Amino acid sequence: MKPLVAIVGRPNVGKSMLFNKLVGQRLSIVEDTPGVTRDRLYAEAEWLGRKFDLVDTGGIEPSADSEILAFMRQQAEIAIDNATVIIFLCDIKTGLTASDQEVANMLLRSGKPVVLAVNKMDQVGHTNPDIYEFYNLGLGDPIAVSAVHGHGTGDLLDECMKYFPPEEEEEVEEDVIKVALIGKPNVGKSSLVNRILGEQRVIVSNVAGTTRDAVDSYFENKKGKYLFIDTAGMRKKSKVDDRIEKFSVLRATMAIERADVCLIMIDANEGVTEQDTKVAGMAHEAGKACIIVVNKWDAVEKDDKTMDKMRADVRRDLSYMTYAPIVFISALTGQRVDRLFDLINYVNDQASMRITTGMLNTVLADATARVQPPTDKGRRLKIYYMTQISVKPPHFVCFCNDAKLFHFSYQRYLENQIRSTFGLEGTPIRLTIRQKSDKEG
Repeated sequence: MKPLVAIVGRPNVGKSMLFNKLVGQRLSIVEDTPGVTRDRLYAEAEWLGRKFDLVDTGGIEPSADSEILAFMRQQAEIAIDNATVIIFLCDIKTGLTASDQEVANMLLRSGKPVVLAVNKMDQVGHTNPDIYEFYNLGLGDPIAVSAVHGHGTGDLLDECMKYFPPEEEEEVEEDVIKVALIGKPNVGKSSLVNRILGEQRVIVSNVAGTTRDAVDSYFENKKGKYLFIDTAGMRKKSKVDDRIEKFSVLRATMAIERADVCLIMIDANEGVTEQDTKVAGMAHEAGKACIIVVNKWDAVEKDDKTMDKMRADVRRDLSYMTYAPIVFISALTGQRVDRLFDLINYVNDQASMRITTGMLNTVLADATARVQPPTDKGRRLKIYYMTQISVKPPHFVCFCNDAKLFHFSYQRYLENQIRSTFGLEGTPIRLTIRQKSDKEG
């Protein structure tokens, strides 16, 4: 296991800024409003050739009265329990506060090694004398850092590395399937992640828009290794007025890019809304293997025809995704959640399928014999051959005599023929048409 370094502190001392600096990319949303980070965010970082995991937590308000603040504190406590070393971040601008003192006492009680860092020491050269009051916390020497400029981060990581266990050979994890959960706000994406992991990994509340960052969770069972990426819900563009939410949608889009499989979550009570078609369209455009997950199935009044009717509705509204399997689950009760793993493995394998050129051309010859290629003004479309150039999604190139004659309905027909022969369920197919003149061929 890689060492785990948790960054904790009260709200708005610059934890996410430091997290982004150490990781080297803008993963955590940074804003000047306290309480932007809510869940704990994980990322891998490296220092002096040693890899470790870094956790960014929401600010700890010792006397939290609001529901989400209490949740944030709980998330930070889980991070502290799992951490190898804790970076306790304070802010030189506000100086030492009573909240800092309380958080420090909480950390001392945890018995974990704590490295004290004082942020916003942005001037180089002279040391701000205010740093000395942080000795009162009883956590040893404070290290001056500037998350904005990156000063002092080297000293900070050197200090953290003293507490790392000796390095053992870490096995390479190549066969991890990355699964992104996408959908509009409040369809139960975080509840599903928590149900799968069996712990409160992501904050769940009935307030739409609780999740803001794309949160990664690693999970392993006998069916394989998975990385679940819980994303923020995507609302209609016209409704997104909040700057923080704009970032969230961007994160969700990045999560789709990173994923192997996308679970498109739909609320069973509402059916497919216009927003669902937009979200599903993003995954389709990105060429990702998809599963349509209808959640909150426990809340629907059912008879023997409900499921078939719902399935038909989903197929009608998401008509461009006929390839995606539909599964009805309830994240709350856990109904059919375990079936997801087999489906995820299945669609992932389908998306990485390679078909030999010989087999493709047999199918092509059969398809063109059944339905003649279209003609225009006496010229007939001639298809020379077809080959697969990449996977995830399967991408085929078709060489023909005239690309203008290759009507898209005939492309659709060929795609359906390929699907009926090779399956390719759950994954979109890309078909590129290349023109080759008769003289060349």
